[in-house]
Amino acid sequence: MLLDLSKIIDCPGASCEFSTSLDLSDLCFGSIYPLKTPVIASGKVRNTAGVLMATGTISAHLTAVCDRCAAEYEDDLSYPLDVVLVTELADEDHEDERTFPLEGNFANIDEIVRTVFILNMDTKFLCSDDCKGLCCRCGKNLNEGPCDCQKEIDPRFAALQQLLNK
Repeated sequence: MLLDLSKIIDCPGASCEFSTSLDLSDLCFGSIYPLKTPVIASGKVRNTAGVLMATGTISAHLTAVCDRCAAEYEDDLSYPLDVVLVTELADEDHEDERTFPLEGNFANIDEIVRTVFILNMDTKFLCSDDCKGLCCRCGKNLNEGPCDCQKEIDPRFAALQQLLNK
């Protein structure tokens, strides 16, 4: 979606609202495609003293597999959108991830939303922050309760264990 900003580029204090729905089901994270429904973004572009600032929110519904316990889970995500729109990049070798160039008098909102969404995604998918994962011996999901595995004894203390068993 190209957002026409010609009416606010030369008018400090002016603003323009936007809302878009973007299909990002083609994004692969690891080996999964977690976005089955469109990503929704809405916000406003403001001319603040000649600087175009785009602010808003990006929300999506995620369907993924937990990297610790391998359980499938769903989550609703919401990320802030806070970027600067410029007519040209001053130094393309050291560009800032929060700065996006205009295409003439237009802002490519879909490209901005896609980039901001990817940069905000976690590197690991976790069903919860305190996910206990799987037992390394039997493979039981430890979120469902403890497993029946006996704790391994350090071989250096095996003689002491024999004394305790007597």
